[in-house]
Amino acid sequence: MADQLIYIGSGEIEQLLQYSELLPVLERALANFSSEGGGGVEQPVRSTVPVAKYNGFLGVMPAYSAEDDALVTKIVRFYQTTSPTNSSHHATVLLFDPSNGILKAVMDGAVITEKRTAAVSAIATKYLQRKNLDVLCILGAGPVAVSHYEIFTQMFPFKQVKVWSRTRERAQKFAETVKGPVQVCASAKEAVLDADVVITVTMATEPILFGEWVKPGAHVNAVGACRPNWRELDDGLMKDAVLYVDSRAGAMRESGDVILSEAEIFAELGEVVKGTKPALCERTTVFKSLGENKQAIIKRADDRTKLVIHFGCVLCCNFQYSF
Repeated sequence: MADQLIYIGSGEIEQLLQYSELLPVLERALANFSSEGGGGVEQPVRSTVPVAKYNGFLGVMPAYSAEDDALVTKIVRFYQTTSPTNSSHHATVLLFDPSNGILKAVMDGAVITEKRTAAVSAIATKYLQRKNLDVLCILGAGPVAVSHYEIFTQMFPFKQVKVWSRTRERAQKFAETVKGPVQVCASAKEAVLDADVVITVTMATEPILFGEWVKPGAHVNAVGACRPNWRELDDGLMKDAVLYVDSRAGAMRESGDVILSEAEIFAELGEVVKGTKPALCERTTVFKSLGENKQAIIKRADDRTKLVIHFGCVLCCNFQYSF
């Protein structure tokens, strides 16, 4: 009798996927991805189909890991919207039997993407930060901004968190959603000044973060602007900072911040994790995240027909930003 197709919803994933287990596996995955030959990972740069009539995109991201014997595809839709009630994105993760290509499980991908994206930013900050972290700035107020707040306030001893969104209603909602104090700022500049770590998780198509605002030696996690003609960071910041990426190939094909500024990539984050490239913490650093690392590694539980999610690095298109 054929196995029944398994579905896992966002609620169950929220319970199963804990940062304490996710972080070390992601670090190993980043290092593996940046190893010679890609660490046995076959993952082409994502394919994106514009849906111009409705101002949307559909992204498809397949991957296979020989080490983990896992075959996964992530499908994400992204529709630009300014509505505070309608989500701009949704993702679905498909798990296949690598021996025959038969679909085994379908998972809601929203929580997976949000937690994985925030966790990789936290790993980048862990390696690229300076010692004293007092002020965290988040530009953007959508679901991925919330996930970044959660893990960053758990991992780092920030004394102040400032948030800005182009829509103040979204920023206020963010402040009401998270479990901790937040200063809602009237402008991006106000939020960025004096910040030790800046996170950009927006739908911006033009720069909203300028180098002249950024404190020398600060670290920036640039998560939005995942299209080759979109920007979050200006040329001054991109060229003056030391630039790290998750994937050179992905950044050179998809990141408008990298392509349009012609900034030089210093290293992949996985190379820093491995110790083959240095973390220049005394300089201002930028980590450009595109989510081109690896795929989810998912194994059956022995005592039930559910799937326990065990991440190497979820296939992640950063179509997750709410401005």
